[in-house]
Amino acid sequence: MKGGLSQSLRLGQELKINPRLYQAMDMLYMPLLDLQQHLKQELLTNPFLDMLEDDEEEPGADEEAETELEASPEVAVEEPNTNTDDETNWEEILLDGFESPGGMSEQRDDREQYEAVSVGAHHLDDYLLEQIKLLDLNPRQLLLAEEFIGNINDDGYLAASLSEILEGINDVVAKAAERAGRDDEKLPFYTMAEAEEMLAIIQRLDPPGTGARDLRECLLLQLQDAGQSGTLAERLVRDFFQELIAHRWSDVARKVGVTTVEVQRAADDIAKLSPKPGLAQSGKQDNYVVPDMVVEKIDGEYMVFVNDGNLPRLKLSRVYQDIARDKKKFEGENKEFITNKLNAAQWLIQAIEQRRHTMLKVMHFIVDRQREFFEKGVQFLKPLTLREVADAIGMHESTVSRVTNEKYAQTPRGVLPLKFFFSSGLSTVDGEDVSARGIKDTISKLVNDEDPKNPLTDQAIVEILERDGIQIARRTVAKYREQLGVLSARMRKRI
Repeated sequence: MKGGLSQSLRLGQELKINPRLYQAMDMLYMPLLDLQQHLKQELLTNPFLDMLEDDEEEPGADEEAETELEASPEVAVEEPNTNTDDETNWEEILLDGFESPGGMSEQRDDREQYEAVSVGAHHLDDYLLEQIKLLDLNPRQLLLAEEFIGNINDDGYLAASLSEILEGINDVVAKAAERAGRDDEKLPFYTMAEAEEMLAIIQRLDPPGTGARDLRECLLLQLQDAGQSGTLAERLVRDFFQELIAHRWSDVARKVGVTTVEVQRAADDIAKLSPKPGLAQSGKQDNYVVPDMVVEKIDGEYMVFVNDGNLPRLKLSRVYQDIARDKKKFEGENKEFITNKLNAAQWLIQAIEQRRHTMLKVMHFIVDRQREFFEKGVQFLKPLTLREVADAIGMHESTVSRVTNEKYAQTPRGVLPLKFFFSSGLSTVDGEDVSARGIKDTISKLVNDEDPKNPLTDQAIVEILERDGIQIARRTVAKYREQLGVLSARMRKRI
């Protein structure tokens, strides 16, 4: 076969997504605060974007028509009217980075010059180190104490064994001696006795239970700090920990020689202790939520609003539109730059409005579908899927998913994530559907109202739900109960 180069033609179709479509999908996915930052960044990078002030009216139809500039050079563009107030040194503007009197620099809101700054959190290790510095410890002990604190996790537990801590601190001693050229001398390594002594010091720090190596030791430390040494509660944790976990009150009562009621009371005292004492000082900050949508009941009807009052309201800058109209001054790369920025600005304004319109369509359907929830409560929440919403409003399921992901709505029943309104459902004997979330709420209320001496079993809950017309399997009840963090009937039983 003879080798060589050849040319051939092939006709085919290929699907490519416009980069702007990717950006539109990202904007639809963005929560309110992320979108706010994105628009502020666009204002800084695109000179054709300007902010609409509060005292400024929305652009009318004539103004919008005027701003529809085509990028194509074949389209005739109306020459701007000469106005002495608008006379500006364009060369100076371009050199100064697209800031001019009457442009973006004047449109900035003075309130935006201060950005919200998160307050520094006080972490557990900082809290423990502050306490250590107040103790009468020598430098050698302080170094070992810092090694211990560095091995305490956010829950307050010691995450390493004493042997591992000794190995780590002695390695520090060896490296320090090597750097000082004294590695041939007898080094002052830490001993196990020093580690045990320091462990006792660490375990006396606040919060009580810090430095424990397991849950049992953590509870014992808290009981000792509360002055309950020698009590029945301490004995339960020290000698009958497995029976305590399994709620075998009768076995413990028989072995200890007390009544079952006394054992239960001691167990109740133990249940008040913290299994993760370090979380009180772990420095985890609260997550603040800004709702993207607002649902209000006005004159008996539920109204939906987009909470976009803090978003920068964008318009096309008249100043830079005038620049784009003068085709004689800008050619080549300059013209391409101006055309791209203008098109990007026009597209961004349209994308924001499209995002708003899409969110309203989705939320209107949710409110109509879940009206009984808003009127009566979570037990009346109806099952709903993304596909149902997508089919109803004529959009793709992935679009609905982007709209509802990480978005929140302020409603008469609280601030709720939009995902709250979506759940699977079960059929009733009447042919109606009941939301799984509503069934969970029913199970939770049944457990809260039960007789502690005769708690409801999973089968008993099944029978109660069946009397209400809800067909559900026992294993489904058990799954929902576990998701709610509710113990089994045997573990909930009281004497």
